Amino acid sequence: MIQGLVQLFLFQALGELLSKLLLPMIPGPVLGLICLLTMLVIRGRTPEHIELVSQGILQHLGLLFIPASVGVVLYLPLLAANAWAIGCALLVSVVATLGVTAWTLKQLGRHSTEDEVHHAD
Repeated sequence: MIQGLVQLFLFQALGELLSKLLLPMIPGPVLGLICLLTMLVIRGRTPEHIELVSQGILQHLGLLFIPASVGVVLYLPLLAANAWAIGCALLVSVVATLGVTAWTLKQLGRHSTEDEVHHAD
């Protein structure tokens, strides 16, 4: 289990290093996950020690949300004072996300149909 934790921390440290040196616009943990995913794809399987650690983390994932919940409760008066603005922003962002997703799928479907027509000829 320790070996798996150390390996996950090393990937996070690698991501932080890459973020500081090469790609400052991308967070280090994201780059670390990309490096980890690349390693897993190259290996073709998940090493046993990483799988053991990841299952342990997933079993206790709810504990990781407690700090976020405390933050929401801490700022509850501020959230209540701006409820209309927050609600409108959420509504607009959901509608925009659905619209962009539908448009993207439509465009991808159009290109897929054009490719099929060209291959049929």
